[in-house]
Amino acid sequence: MSSASETVSTAQRELDKLVTDLKGLLSSKDLDGVPEIKQLRQRLDDGIHSVRDSAVRVAQDATYQAKEAARAADRYAHDEPWRVASAALAVGALVGFLLARR
Repeated sequence: MSSASETVSTAQRELDKLVTDLKGLLSSKDLDGVPEIKQLRQRLDDGIHSVRDSAVRVAQDATYQAKEAARAADRYAHDEPWRVASAALAVGALVGFLLARR
């Protein structure tokens, strides 16, 4: 779970840096004479908020799905312990067989 959190944090930092760079570029005094700049700045702000909200939603959905998958695996392991133990034994035997052939 911490890996997903770190990835989201990294993406958030990169997005914030990009936003800061774009705002810095658009806030240049040289561009104040262009009438469309105010509209462009507003559209940029609206787009940034939309992207940020979407990114947060996607990260939350991914986290929820990962937790649900872990819960389902945990429930299955508790409901069918002998099947899980048998599968682990089979995988262990296969790995042992392959390593012994080396």
